Amino acid sequence: MSEEAEQRFTVSDDRLWHFDAGSLALDFAYTGGMGDSPAGERLRTPADLAFWFNERFPEVDGTANDRDLTDALALRQAIARSATAISRGDRPSADDVDVVNLFAATPDIPPSLAGGRRQAGRARARASQALSVMAREVIQLFSPDRADRIRECSADDCQLVFYDESRSNNRRWCSMQRCGNRAKVRAHRARSL
Repeated sequence: MSEEAEQRFTVSDDRLWHFDAGSLALDFAYTGGMGDSPAGERLRTPADLAFWFNERFPEVDGTANDRDLTDALALRQAIARSATAISRGDRPSADDVDVVNLFAATPDIPPSLAGGRRQAGRARARASQALSVMAREVIQLFSPDRADRIRECSADDCQLVFYDESRSNNRRWCSMQRCGNRAKVRAHRARSL
């Protein structure tokens, strides 16, 4: 997983920890739309959205407007609610599926081969195209043959949702640095008594 699809959260004792949600779309959901996101709301203005896109989509023109932000928040909520439902063995709501499908049906960022002298089409992608990329990723992640990899952290006090990219399909924790380590410490203490 690339660093671009990783969250950096500060926990209650002001320690920074890294959370790899396993996908760019889930990473996007954690900009504030995923339950009680430890990061809090990150997309308050169109400039915040443009900044988030600039870090992850170098093809995007670096701008976003009020409409882009409204659209992004709608897609983000649909992704967050759907991922949470799937992680709990439920189906996403029809309304959320419709939102994802709507964004996936719009033009995405076309792939390009570097090294040419001419560029076909638009010189820079728009924010709406980045939203389409994420919606298409969601369709792949939430498909019946992969949805069992959408999981909620096994820690009793954590509800972070992630996509299990592991080869063995056995990831249990949002982060070994945080919940996995705490569980191992508790297990060790219990064995030591």
